Amino acid sequence: MKNIFLRFLFISITTIFQISSAAAQDSSRIKISLLTCTPGEELYSTFGHSALRVIDSNSVTDHVYNFGTFNFDDAGFYLKFVRGHLRYYVNVEEFQDFKFGYIAENRGITEQDLNFTAAEKIIIHRALIENKKEENKFYMYDFFFDNCTTRLRDILVKYHQPKPLLPAVMPTTYTFRNAIHQYLDGNNMLWSKFGIDILLGAPTDAVMTISQQQFLPENLMKAVDSTKNTELVSSSKNLYVLGESNTKKSFFTPLVLFASVLLVFVLLSLFKNTITQNILKLLDSFLFFSVGLLGLLLVFMWVGTAHIMTKNNYNLLWAWPIHIVYAFFIYKSSRGVKTYSMLLCIFLVLLLCSWFFLAQKMNNALLPLIVLMIWRAASSIKTKQKTTELQNT
Repeated sequence: MKNIFLRFLFISITTIFQISSAAAQDSSRIKISLLTCTPGEELYSTFGHSALRVIDSNSVTDHVYNFGTFNFDDAGFYLKFVRGHLRYYVNVEEFQDFKFGYIAENRGITEQDLNFTAAEKIIIHRALIENKKEENKFYMYDFFFDNCTTRLRDILVKYHQPKPLLPAVMPTTYTFRNAIHQYLDGNNMLWSKFGIDILLGAPTDAVMTISQQQFLPENLMKAVDSTKNTELVSSSKNLYVLGESNTKKSFFTPLVLFASVLLVFVLLSLFKNTITQNILKLLDSFLFFSVGLLGLLLVFMWVGTAHIMTKNNYNLLWAWPIHIVYAFFIYKSSRGVKTYSMLLCIFLVLLLCSWFFLAQKMNNALLPLIVLMIWRAASSIKTKQKTTELQNT
């Protein structure tokens, strides 16, 4: 009986000591958690979102720190956005407002409670408060290298001891383009994927480092939950489970569009009369003028913006800016125009032969367009030859 009593006393004292020790370790009365939101249906939200939740029992506050905020009313907003000079900033809002906003968009929310010591929590909280000040809150946003998720990753790694070793959560052979394709394909955003593939150049096809994989919210969530050298997550829960998605597959894809355009040209070419031939000539001019305009845009995105990923764009191998001039002279009986047409045909055929071996992954929906450009440039050569023969006779 005495042994049982002593045993009970020992267990009681040990339990009290552990509770007191835990309370002492968490004297900050602060709780910090990582919030990860699932992708939305719009392009800007299709890659998900991350934020930090800070509950401070001392001041009885429950705030969410969001580094993914920008101001539509900013002077020159669209030009700054295109040139990569748009400043993002940290915004602080009430947790319930944040939660209801994402529930209204039917986007799931996962919360991971983070393991920090009392001292670390206090330092992080102070750093966040300092960061939200007007003179500190702005930063130059970069989708791949400095965004709302990488900023949170940097905070977790900087202030936690030992420094967390975040593992790879995607195949180590994945490129940036592979990563964003995974989300665009998942949301059936084939038109957005097409536009992004045209605008983003060869740097997007670089293999990501383990750290670079964490530019995506879901990747950071998985990495934080699987740290190799420390337990960074104490618990995890779903605050809102994603409802049924309304995403539908669309038949009208970029590949269907360009294949249809090619088919229209083929059908028109079957009618050998003056009207259809004049229509074809106008369409040829429009085709090359449009491609030339696209080439100008790609050159601007390469040399006129701060975007790293829009440089070294291999789409300029077919979207030559000089096509704008060529469009007005395509059917002129000129040696220079004929030479240009021949060189264009040869170059585009070589491009098709090397399509799947280029350093930049090209969007396959462009293949019918490239074939169309070769055919129409070759047709203009034949037309000029016939015109020259008629003039000589």
